[in-house]
Amino acid sequence: MGQLNIPILTLSVLATGTITARRFTTAAGAQAGAGANALGVSEYSGVTGDMIPVTALGTSIVEAGAAFDAGVELEADATGRAILKTTGKTLARALQAATQAGDFVEVFHIPN
Repeated sequence: MGQLNIPILTLSVLATGTITARRFTTAAGAQAGAGANALGVSEYSGVTGDMIPVTALGTSIVEAGAAFDAGVELEADATGRAILKTTGKTLARALQAATQAGDFVEVFHIPN
């Protein structure tokens, strides 16, 4: 399976800090913290005051914070990267496996 980015709903948020592309991002305009809820995945990087497009529904390419298998539920790590869900909010389902932190994989958003 190739990597696709199929946004169904993209919303813009006003960045309240530095946001790195392809990370889980909150509706308040910050990168999601460990286990936190998120609006979706940022499409681009930005700094305070920038309008950042965030894919909220559909599929996105997200940066992995650790290895995980395809098909598992994902949550955010402390820097908004995707990791295997343990106790945090379920944000997405992995459509591809990540073999290590820093991999970019396609995920399917799970709205909260």
